[in-house]
Amino acid sequence: MTKKIKPSDSGKKSSAGASKPPAAVFYIISLLIPVFFFLLLEAGLRAFNYGYDYTQWVNPAKGLYVLNPDIAHKYFHDIQSVPYSNGDIFDEVKKPNAFRVFVLGESSGAGYPYLPIGSFSRYLQRRLSIVYPESKIEVVNCSMTAINSYTLRDLVPGILHEKPDAILIYAGHNEYYGALGVGSLESFGASRPLINLVIYLEKFKTFQLLRNLIGSAAGLFAGTGQQPTGTLMSRMAQDQYIGLNSKVYREGIEQFKGNMRDILEMASENHVPVVLATLACNLKDQYPFVSVHENGLPEAGKMFEQAKHSLAKKDWRAADSLFRYAKDLDALRFRAPTEMNAVIASLAREFHSPLVDVDSAFAAVSPDRIVGDNLMTDHLHPTLHGYQIIGDLFYGAMETDRLLPNSKPISLNDRQQDSIAVAAFPFAPIDSVIGKYRIKLLKNDWPYISKKDKLPDGKVLQPRDHIDSIAYQLVEDKTNWDIAHRKAAEWYASRNDVPSFLREVDVLISQYPIVIEYYDEAAKMLLEKKEYDKAYVYLAKRNEVQPGAFTTKWMGIINLYRHHPADAEKYLNQSIVFDGNDSQVWYDLAGVYVEEKNYQKALEVTNKALELSPHYVDALALRAKLQEAVK
Repeated sequence: MTKKIKPSDSGKKSSAGASKPPAAVFYIISLLIPVFFFLLLEAGLRAFNYGYDYTQWVNPAKGLYVLNPDIAHKYFHDIQSVPYSNGDIFDEVKKPNAFRVFVLGESSGAGYPYLPIGSFSRYLQRRLSIVYPESKIEVVNCSMTAINSYTLRDLVPGILHEKPDAILIYAGHNEYYGALGVGSLESFGASRPLINLVIYLEKFKTFQLLRNLIGSAAGLFAGTGQQPTGTLMSRMAQDQYIGLNSKVYREGIEQFKGNMRDILEMASENHVPVVLATLACNLKDQYPFVSVHENGLPEAGKMFEQAKHSLAKKDWRAADSLFRYAKDLDALRFRAPTEMNAVIASLAREFHSPLVDVDSAFAAVSPDRIVGDNLMTDHLHPTLHGYQIIGDLFYGAMETDRLLPNSKPISLNDRQQDSIAVAAFPFAPIDSVIGKYRIKLLKNDWPYISKKDKLPDGKVLQPRDHIDSIAYQLVEDKTNWDIAHRKAAEWYASRNDVPSFLREVDVLISQYPIVIEYYDEAAKMLLEKKEYDKAYVYLAKRNEVQPGAFTTKWMGIINLYRHHPADAEKYLNQSIVFDGNDSQVWYDLAGVYVEEKNYQKALEVTNKALELSPHYVDALALRAKLQEAVK
């Protein structure tokens, strides 16, 4: 018997079913509301350009890339003046004949105190360009002051995306006090996963907003306080002393090991070779910064004095060992401990990476085979010669492991290559002064001296001439690097010192190869001096960057004087395309046809020159001769 359903029962069930959606719907909606909120917030913040854009590569000019100058803000939050890279440019789209190398490191990688042009990467760029003229050499240095392996690890994916032929790494001195390191002012602790997550989240504007709000709130409760002053080195360390084999010491080693392993794994997955290097520092002439007596270990200062005693007795092996132990005992870890080099060597073996032993190479060319002021400007930054040695060592490792360009090299042995690269190294007298001044300021601050003994910059730096004064303005942040070199070039030009003027221009071009004004200024001065062959070099380089009426005109004229009519005709016709109203170009083009004995064509072109300048004396004389010739 079929049960009858009452109309009222049926209605109740339908009504209940319609008014009670499944609980999962409410759950999903409750989850989506905050998601949509943060998506809208992120879109709004991006629309109003809030915070920093951490796109790794930006365009300084069409078709070119450079490391984003703002990217250091991603790692530095408590420091107002953040560091930046040397600004090396490379093609947005890699050319078929390009050989592309990226360099990663800290201040020593960047070439301090001679940055942006004193680094080993500049030596490498110059040598590769000399030896492999058929390849487009791109050596892109992404090193920055006061960073460590956290920054390097973050930059590597973007570097791998740009199809490098090799990555070179000289890093490890900053592992404790560099941005986000375990002993740094910017530290978030010792958890690598947490810190790397924070770095990843920095690309989101919402995260930047939340961090800024939290920082502002913390500042209100903590009070305004006094902003730390002095060198970036002194500010980042924050008086944090780290004893040998202490908990923080071990955390720094593990931090470096983990981040470097991540870098090597990423590179290996992308089949990109990585060349590692051991670290060198000043052992013999750098007294330990901080001596402590703890954990039953001797004091660093006492070990240093014992090392000096052994050196005086010519017991070089014992002296070297004691100097290294004194450095390891130094509780202010501005110099990487010996264990860091052991980690680097171990990682090189594990990942079959070429290893450049800078530490041993520096010792081999040092008096008593112990590195001191002979190759170091301070506690760990090499001299210019030291940087060139590092560049030579990297080149040798790349040669051994067949990591050099595939194009045909010129026939020079290693010594000849090195000699030419050093001779052609773009470096001016003002760069030496800048480096000297930077080191003086560094040593006029903690930890070289106590903070109470620090002298005003004006007493430490006392310029003796105009070039010194320009360098002083630079290190005092009163002018920019390029402006300083332009002022130096102008000063040399005013004194008619052409070689010094050209040296300054060459330095500017090495740093900013896309700025056409530098080529033009050099070419114009040389043309005025009738130094046509030298002028042609700058004209040709400028023409590669951006052809124009002036460049092609003078390349045509110089080729005419060289009796190269085909090249002269090509460039003069190109100049006419840029500017057809220059009567001199038409006149010189007529000279090309005269040399080819095409007098009729020469007469037609001369008439064009006279249409533009009816009183052009040389053209009038040439026309008279040509009219006789074509009768």
